[in-house]
Amino acid sequence: MNESRQNIQIKTEPNIGNRFVAGLVDYIIIYGVTFFLIFTFGEPNDEGGYSLNGLPGLIPIIFWLILTVGLEIGFGATIGNSLVGLKAIPKNGINRKLTFGESFKRHLLDPIDMFFFGLIGIITIKNTDKNQRLGDIWGNTIVVKTSELNKTE
Repeated sequence: MNESRQNIQIKTEPNIGNRFVAGLVDYIIIYGVTFFLIFTFGEPNDEGGYSLNGLPGLIPIIFWLILTVGLEIGFGATIGNSLVGLKAIPKNGINRKLTFGESFKRHLLDPIDMFFFGLIGIITIKNTDKNQRLGDIWGNTIVVKTSELNKTE
């Protein structure tokens, strides 16, 4: 009974600006660390740049996994979402942390959703009834303001 009340009371909004800032913050951190690792520990390649080879090449992927999926399942939100007051929750509206599968699916599609300055994500957010981007649709999640969640508790 309580769960169905939460479904009705939780309101989704596009929050395009906040979602853009959240993604920007998260990926500035991810790319910053990745470039630091490549230029610090990478080896010169034939094109005049640097690359991480072998096991060190997995470090940026593991860092991405921890900063997006790990923080979301451990603390309920990424750094960017926390800063702008947003939280991803299951589509059914229950206020809980996402599972690994839900969070992994939604972030695996980040490159598509963020393509061309987020145009794909913006279009899908604007044209879905629950303001979902492709990652949210696949992960069966919605993004809500944390202030909305506090009203339903």
